[in-house]
Amino acid sequence: MKRIKMGCTTLSIPAMALGIMRMNQKSVPEAQVAIQAAYDAGINFIDSADIYGGGKSEEIFGQAFSQMQIKREEMFIQSKTGIVPGKRYDFSKEHILHSVDEILERMQLDYLDSLVLHRPDALMDPEEVAEAFDQLQAAGKVRFFGVSNFDTAQFKLLQSCLSQRLMFNQLQFSLKHTGMMIDFGMHMNMVDKPSVDRDSQFLDYARLHKVTVQAWSPFQYGMFEGTFIDNDGFPKLNQELQKLADKYEVGKNAIAAAWILRHPANIQMLVGSMNPQHIRDSAKGAKIRLTRQEWYDLYLAAGNYLP
Repeated sequence: MKRIKMGCTTLSIPAMALGIMRMNQKSVPEAQVAIQAAYDAGINFIDSADIYGGGKSEEIFGQAFSQMQIKREEMFIQSKTGIVPGKRYDFSKEHILHSVDEILERMQLDYLDSLVLHRPDALMDPEEVAEAFDQLQAAGKVRFFGVSNFDTAQFKLLQSCLSQRLMFNQLQFSLKHTGMMIDFGMHMNMVDKPSVDRDSQFLDYARLHKVTVQAWSPFQYGMFEGTFIDNDGFPKLNQELQKLADKYEVGKNAIAAAWILRHPANIQMLVGSMNPQHIRDSAKGAKIRLTRQEWYDLYLAAGNYLP
């Protein structure tokens, strides 16, 4: 598995992480198979959130992982907090501290390697968040911190009050979701739809300030509308994926993953499948370095165009 540097540190993390949003749909033995498949493929990074499955995903993970032979220190385990489903976003100190205690209990852990704030809270008080982070770190409950779906200004505002460096920003990125990450840069000085800056150029900011971008929904189109892999609605893209899959002797998932990892920003991709075969196939994408032409061919086949 390809390894990348985590944020501004010298620590090495895998270029792919296993997202456990759907683990609530699995039995404990099935969850163990998925975790083991990821671990055997070099994916020793787990991404979770307190709202996944209403907390059930973390409970299943905790039960499964506690019975496995993998040592805790061999895994990097991350969770997210800040969403109160159907009610509000909440970055209050009280909510963050309480959420972490609940996460640790559900996952049967003594600490999290990373805590990520899950979508921006309009009522965020950066100084209050800073107090929560300091308390969590001092108590040994969280080692590192990050955010999810923050634009550049939001990221800089929070960072200005923290004693810790933010390591991550989770952003949606895939062959069918490029507008938030790269379209704007290539359509600079154009008057067309792709020229609209939708994320305040965060990818460039991340490269300048050594922030690891974590790409979520790497095989999805829309937000949660479904996968573009083997989808009849995207014939040109699937034809190009299949052509390269045949060339590199892998599945389409691996090629879609290789497209993300080819970007020089050293993006970490979140694999959300609980299917062991899909996990193994996706992991093969980390070993493939697409040519520039292959990368652009996929970009164009996805329905994008160059000015």
